[in-house]
Amino acid sequence: MSEAATSISKIQSETGDRLYTIQEIPGKGHGMLAAKKLMKGTRILAESPLFRVPRRGTSKKLMHDNNARKIAALGEKQRQAFFSLQNSFEDEGPEVGRIQTNALPLGSNATTGGIFLDASRINHSCNANSQNTWNENLQKLTIHASRDIPEGDDITITYFASRRNRSARQDELWTKFRFNCSCSLCSLPFDQQKVSDERLNEIDTLDRLIGDGMGIISAPLQTLHSVQRLLTLLDEEGFADDASAPRAYYDAFQIAITHGDIARAIVFAERATSGRVILEGSDSPEVQRLERFAKNPSQHMAYGMSNKWRTVRDDIPKDLDKDDFERWLWRKETAVVSQYADLRSETAFPTFDNLPDDNGVNLVYYRSVDGFSFRPRRHWCFLAEIIEIEAFLRLRLIVNDKAGQEIPVAFYTDDRGGELNPSYIQEGYTVAILYAEQHGFLDLTTGIRHENTATINVKILQTEKLGIF
Repeated sequence: MSEAATSISKIQSETGDRLYTIQEIPGKGHGMLAAKKLMKGTRILAESPLFRVPRRGTSKKLMHDNNARKIAALGEKQRQAFFSLQNSFEDEGPEVGRIQTNALPLGSNATTGGIFLDASRINHSCNANSQNTWNENLQKLTIHASRDIPEGDDITITYFASRRNRSARQDELWTKFRFNCSCSLCSLPFDQQKVSDERLNEIDTLDRLIGDGMGIISAPLQTLHSVQRLLTLLDEEGFADDASAPRAYYDAFQIAITHGDIARAIVFAERATSGRVILEGSDSPEVQRLERFAKNPSQHMAYGMSNKWRTVRDDIPKDLDKDDFERWLWRKETAVVSQYADLRSETAFPTFDNLPDDNGVNLVYYRSVDGFSFRPRRHWCFLAEIIEIEAFLRLRLIVNDKAGQEIPVAFYTDDRGGELNPSYIQEGYTVAILYAEQHGFLDLTTGIRHENTATINVKILQTEKLGIF
């Protein structure tokens, strides 16, 4: 993020025990290097800001005047150190330009940033080896090694709040920081870059889908599986050790506790905590908050909103192997070889709430073929009992799914459902809809819209129940 003045070639602490040095790095200006091998979880530094600055919502004149006062109040050595920082925005002036180049956020979504004489010199990497976090308890910015860093390696953080493909990253870095990134992730060969970008696009989509919060209530199982898919992709992309993983486990915790699942909530909170400890230290307010949830998940404000998954602490299985425990944790049914389908399976036979929405691509249900077209990842079938039949203008069935929810199934075929023999449409009969999706109708109801005449198949089973496929 910054480049020290050419007169600064190396910075070490007076005691000589500092874990890093600041020196010139070929092609990058000045940066922070590991003075010795740093093990994963090492706190590399904890630094108070030289001064604080607003990150948004302030006019340039007010920002300039405010910053000028703060800089004037510094001691001579501090002022010289500030002006030795890199200025990538010289057109903004010597003060504002350096602040815009070097300010680090004082917390997640913080409106305030800070200028740091050491931390502001840390370089960016899209696949960083360290994590920067504002510790409110200490009133300091901490830098922790997110993986082992060999002696002499560049200590790096990421300037992004989200995971994006190479083109999007390069655009953002140039716009906000005026440099082109040549890190290991950005320098991948074309074929590997294409695979990486596909994963990152899916990570970004899942992150936004999970983050909107709606699925926690309306489709908890689907959203929980989205979190598991996200963690798998993070691991494949090499991001399993950064802040994305504990954040995902906290999302899983919120899904579980919202529906009364104390057992799984404890496991997810413990995993989120262990990840945060490595990246932030045990004195982090977020770590301490997660520890409280791991001990007593019911303290979370969402507890009690639903009891559909109700469990207690003693329901955590103690005799499962690793794979079976993960299947239990993520509510994945174990495949059973049988000539009959398991109609209780929520994966193969989801309730209406757990169906994908036809107004977007749900990456739990679909996979990208070429970035533009999508195919189902697996097979699913919606089953429901017909409880009411409406034939005005078009055929509209009111059905009851296995969770007891009433849903309309409307036919938008050429004959508006007239293709079906009325004798086959009876209350008490069953509809089975392959690859069913939720659809929002103009009357603000949500149901299933059927358009393709060719996919309608009527079968009379031995039980004299109707199957509409």
